Amino acid sequence: MTPPAEAPPSPQPPAAGSRNTLVLVVFTAVTNLADGVTKVALPLLATQLTDSPAKVSGVALTLTLPWLLAALHVGVLVDRYDRRRLLWVANTVRIAAIAALLVAALGDGMSLAVLYVGGTALGVAEVIALTSAAAMVPMAVPPEGRDRANAWLAGAETACNEFCGPFVGGLLVAAGTSVALGATGVAYVAAMGILVLLVGRFTPLSGTGQPVGTVNQRIAEGLRFLWRHRLLRLMALSVGVLASCWGAWLALMPLMATKTMGLDARQYGVLLSALGAGGLIGALTVGPVNRLLGRRWSMFADLLGTAAMVAAPVVTTRLWVVAAGAFLGGMGGILWTVNSRIISQRLVPTEMMGRYNAAARLFSWGAMPLGAGLVGLLAEVFDMRTAFACFAVATLLIIVPFLRTVTPAALAAVPVEHKQSS
Repeated sequence: MTPPAEAPPSPQPPAAGSRNTLVLVVFTAVTNLADGVTKVALPLLATQLTDSPAKVSGVALTLTLPWLLAALHVGVLVDRYDRRRLLWVANTVRIAAIAALLVAALGDGMSLAVLYVGGTALGVAEVIALTSAAAMVPMAVPPEGRDRANAWLAGAETACNEFCGPFVGGLLVAAGTSVALGATGVAYVAAMGILVLLVGRFTPLSGTGQPVGTVNQRIAEGLRFLWRHRLLRLMALSVGVLASCWGAWLALMPLMATKTMGLDARQYGVLLSALGAGGLIGALTVGPVNRLLGRRWSMFADLLGTAAMVAAPVVTTRLWVVAAGAFLGGMGGILWTVNSRIISQRLVPTEMMGRYNAAARLFSWGAMPLGAGLVGLLAEVFDMRTAFACFAVATLLIIVPFLRTVTPAALAAVPVEHKQSS
């Protein structure tokens, strides 16, 4: 068996853990607010350049494709280098990409090619940032504070990325492309300074101070760990289907909202904000929901919520109905996110968190570009409603495997404390 990649880190004292939780929540809020603005700005810019569903979906594809192409190698980096410095690197890339897009917009040089290149750079930065941040939580926060930290982080991520960000993004895009891009760049710069306030060591090393194994060997370790654990494997495969639905919805909805539903930029921002409103409610109620229903049914709610999200545009173009579906999808998504993070952080050794998170997100975030690409093709061949219907059916098909694997016995076997290597 491969030797552990690091000695277990010293647990953070409660005061440091509370400080780190606050820093990570603020950092997450600021960067996801900027991401939420970008999520609105780039697709809407694409609709000004083309009416093709496939080409508009291509913008969302570039934002998420790096999860398929780079996630596993990023996971090795996260388990080898200082995770806080990797967050600084990610934000530097984000700032450079936003600056390039701003120059293109001010110089009347905006094109689909420029959007695709900028989206790809932002996507790569997101892979580095999210993988590093997720791997930092067990090192930054003591076990007794992780449930609260995960709920707050997920709530900040959803509220800012799906609620505040899209709403503000719609207003900023209406004010002008340069205004939206400039505000996003300022937010990324501010986020870099916030990371200085973190307390602790975030560099995972082996006992000899050297990484163990080659890059490919370490990638294989992470994949084997995920695949051999039945509960983690089912969670990864299930979220792959759910994430493909999110990718499809986010990719095609800009065109459906503007061309079929007749929404303007502000109304589209309100529609996207329904996702965040649901997520915010989910973050605030995840504790009571878990106590009332248990983790199993709390996570199961995401299957039904995601199905409602992609099914709503099939049956109607009324804004309030589509927004209600998005609300249910957002609420279910946050219930799944918080519970799955808690489960994985208790099962996965600290020294493998980077590779595990990268492998797991390969199934989740990596499925988003597949969903974005597939929904664009289905909409081209058939129509947008048929495309959404296919994803609604796919979500319902994973109900039985989920119920057979995520059983009360399987969840009872999850340890209370975070797992460390021996």
